[in-house]
Formats: sequence, C-alpha cells, structure tokens
Amino acid sequence: MNSKYLILAACLLSGHALANEVASKQYADVKNYLHELVRTHPDTTRSVIVGASDSGDVIEGVIVGNGPVHNLVVATHHGNEYGSTEVAMAFAASLAENPIEDQSVYVIPVLNISGYNAKQREERDARGISRDPNRDYPGPCGTEGPHHLKSTASLAKFIDKENIISTATLHTYYPAVVYPWGLSTNDVSTPYDDLFKTMGNNATEMSKYTVGNSAEVIYPADGCYEDYAFWKTGAWAMLFELGHSHRPTQGDVNEMIRTNVPGLRKMFEHAPRVKAENHEFTGRCDVRRKAKLDKHDE
Repeated sequence: MNSKYLILAACLLSGHALANEVASKQYADVKNYLHELVRTHPDTTRSVIVGASDSGDVIEGVIVGNGPVHNLVVATHHGNEYGSTEVAMAFAASLAENPIEDQSVYVIPVLNISGYNAKQREERDARGISRDPNRDYPGPCGTEGPHHLKSTASLAKFIDKENIISTATLHTYYPAVVYPWGLSTNDVSTPYDDLFKTMGNNATEMSKYTVGNSAEVIYPADGCYEDYAFWKTGAWAMLFELGHSHRPTQGDVNEMIRTNVPGLRKMFEHAPRVKAENHEFTGRCDVRRKAKLDKHDE
C-alpha cells in the first residue's frame, strides 16, 4: 500500500493524537469522523445506516467505492476494544482516497455503542442487562442469544440485505487472524481451510500475526459473529485480534494501523468474488470444548 494513504489516515486521526485521548473518545466523535470523511470524499464515500441499537443511537458506517462486490469491516463488538475502532476508521480513510477496484467496502467502526462510550466489554440490552455481543448470534452449537441485542440483530439483517461476500471483524488483543470454525466442537475444519489460510496470510503480510483456526488459536466460543456470518450466509468471515493490549497508547494504535490497514486491503483485493457454497456445519458439537473467557478478553 502506498505510504501516502497511511499518512492520510494518520492526518485524519491527528485530532486524537494524545494517548489519553484515544481512550476517552465517545461515539459522537466517531460519527463526526465518518461525516467528515464523507464530506471530504463525496465521490468515493457515502454514509450508511446499519440499524438500531439499545443505546438509542443508530449504528452508522460508511460505504467506500462503487463496485459490485460488497465486503464489510465491523469493529468494536466489545466496547473496551477501542483500538479496533481506530484501525477501522483508518482503513475507511485509506479506502476513501483509493477505493478497491470493483468493490464497495462497508466500514462500521463501532457496533457496541453503549460499551464503547463506557469502555466496557459488554453491551446493555433494552432491560439494562449486560450482554456479550459476540456471543449473541445464532449458531449450530448454541448461543447466549440469539439477538438479545438490537445491534447484533441489525448487523445480521444488514449482511444479508447488502449481500456481503467477505467480512472482517476487528477485536483486541491477541495478535492473530483466524477463521471458522470457532464453535464448541472438535470438528473445526471447513471445506475451505486452505482458502481461509490464504486470506489470513494476505492479511498478515506486514503484521506477521498468527494465522489459523479460531478455536485452536484462541478458544472455542459459541454465538460469535464470524461463525454466524459464514454458517448462515456463506460470507468469507475472518476475525482480527489486533495488537497486544486492550489499552493501547497512540503509538500502539499507530503500529496497529501501519501493519493492519494494508493487510485488510490485500485480503479484500484477493478474496473470493462469490460466497461459499458449502458453508453448513456438518460436525458434532461438544460443549465440553467451550472455554471460559481467556485473560485477553477480560
């Protein structure tokens, strides 16, 4: 990726240059960033509404490019993982300057709005109960949901309506890019493991993150977005665990942007143009495989 696009992303983030400001941003700041991106790049970038949130805010994003292949980046399922928001915004800025040919890429920097504002992992549902959004999707091995939260229901409808072909979900922290299945099962292979590995290798060319199966590299968990997107729609779904901390400094964030923005672009540039045909889960669930939250999710 040309360095001028990384410089552009850094410039657009310059208003948040101090380390303590990275963690103090609110969702209003993210929306202002997106609106400014649309204003300064009207030929390439448009606003998009994903849907409702239990916070009372609508979930906003941008769509960059005008191509027939629709891909998606969604960050901050977990509200304390604000580093993923920064990478998503920088990726949107780089695309606004130089869209991917033949693609329209949706970027949603924050899914969990109440959690992001409070810098807490969970999101509060309509009754005020804290829920983990990334355990709230339907799945073949069970789930804590499905869809106790308006945000996850909105995103599920969105990826179906917009015919998303490939999608990356951004988290922190455990430097890895992983793929399905991440379910509570010993049958973790898909018919497309080699293709998923190629996507992961493209994504990590600069970051040198670990690439592998989600359950094996991280841990098994049911109700996650990436498994849902692949299982339910055939979208090529990859999970990015960015960096080494839930509390990155601005220097840490800059490094995450430097290595992962080009990786996201290369992954999408070389990703399939059609959805997977054989995306059903044909294995056997084993709830004994499900792990408790690892320390990097605390």
